[in-house]
Amino acid sequence: MLDFEKEIVIIEENIAELRKKAQKDGIDLSSEIRQLGKKKTEALIRIYSCLTAWQIVQVARHPQRPIFQDYANPVNSLVIEFMEFHGDRCFGDDRAIIAGLAKIGAHKVMLIGHNKGKTIKEKAACRFGSPCPEGFKKAHRVMKFAEKFGLPVVTLIDTPGAYPGMESEERGVAKAIAENLMLMATLKTPIVCIDIGEGGSGGALGIGIGDKFAMLEHSYFSVISPEGCAGILWREATLENIKEAATALKITSKELMSLGLIDDVIPEPLGGAHRSISETIANIKIYLCQQLAKLKKIPIEKLIEIRQKKLRSLGTQFCKSPA
Repeated sequence: MLDFEKEIVIIEENIAELRKKAQKDGIDLSSEIRQLGKKKTEALIRIYSCLTAWQIVQVARHPQRPIFQDYANPVNSLVIEFMEFHGDRCFGDDRAIIAGLAKIGAHKVMLIGHNKGKTIKEKAACRFGSPCPEGFKKAHRVMKFAEKFGLPVVTLIDTPGAYPGMESEERGVAKAIAENLMLMATLKTPIVCIDIGEGGSGGALGIGIGDKFAMLEHSYFSVISPEGCAGILWREATLENIKEAATALKITSKELMSLGLIDDVIPEPLGGAHRSISETIANIKIYLCQQLAKLKKIPIEKLIEIRQKKLRSLGTQFCKSPA
């Protein structure tokens, strides 16, 4: 339960109790249940229409929020099929990044995404979605494969950041990320990137350069986490400092859209993606099918020219013209 959702949780508990009582005693409580349902909807609209930056970060990290495994599962209808590729053919198979051939609607694509895991064992194996160099190198390998066979690349971003451990640094994580940035800037196939939860620093950028970059409504994208920023600026990551850092960083989808740093915001169900995985996946599928259809019509040389022009223009609106 998120701290700002206590009112909603109480209403949900009351609804559950009424349903249980109606079933047990055989009485009609549908009118009371409808009234509480209406009250819950009103509370969700009121709360989620004015979330703070820190509250959005909490929603993006919700343990029930759909992760890459949910999107790559054909049962949930985003992909019709998914065939995973393994390993970087150099060191190993990083479970923090999963990649494979997929079919989304009528489009055959190379699907790449961060994996946070569902069980404790899976989360430990993928370091809670923080990739090592071999994860980025695997993504690099499959993107080259996609280019060779003319397959669009779709990336789903959801990571607190690249793994900062000693072994990651020893194997050259910064170089691996840089090589991916260079590759994605020139890759001769359409690329669509979607931030589905956390977009943390270089870990997100390593698979985050494309022709279109979209964010789910309650996701965030940032050069550093609010906790890390607070620890650096104030030397103490208190809750108040974290909240102030989250606001100052301008990390929400609406703020980044207004700054011209992302292309689109994909709406989430009322109350966040964790309240309706099926609706969230449906919204993403519609967006992907629309964008892939448009990008495929653009000649590849023109597409790369537009992509590079877009990358070079990022941030220029904040530069002051010379006196």
